[in-house]
Amino acid sequence: MNFCSNCGSNHIQFTIPEGDSFHRHVCSKCGKVFYDNPRIIVGCLPVHESKIMLCKRAIQPQYGLWNLPAGFLENNEKPEEGAIRETLEESLANVEIIKLHCVFSLPKVNQVYLHFLAKLQEKRFGPTGESLDVKLFGADEIPWKSIAFHSSTYALEKYLEHGAQYEGVHIGSYDGKQKWEQ
Repeated sequence: MNFCSNCGSNHIQFTIPEGDSFHRHVCSKCGKVFYDNPRIIVGCLPVHESKIMLCKRAIQPQYGLWNLPAGFLENNEKPEEGAIRETLEESLANVEIIKLHCVFSLPKVNQVYLHFLAKLQEKRFGPTGESLDVKLFGADEIPWKSIAFHSSTYALEKYLEHGAQYEGVHIGSYDGKQKWEQ
């Protein structure tokens, strides 16, 4: 950060503000503190007749690999609305949220994933500008070696271990060395 978006000065310091415990960018001219917080990614684990819908990525990162439809939560958007929107954008599928399925953190890249269990409202889906292909997979058909992200792997594993009847929310993380568990 080079300039203060509040007053325009170039008097930005990276310091711990009074009363805080984290380093932040602070304008020494006007006192504005700039918070850099984790980004929220929302998505769905869509199911239809005991099969799971996955999307083959048409964009980077992880072009050509499979994942659950997900993307960044927008301002003024509820997480479940964002998950429905992202699923539609990536797969043309309309889904109905059943429940929050898992929370998965990637502290090294400042991301928190919220994956919702959802059911397809109809068997209608297809590729988009974000997905090369969209398919339904049975439990024994999931292309595990071609899953794009740890968050998708975690959500899929927990769903297959516990099913839709699990009443809790799975909580996991990946810190660059070790995977998950609550």
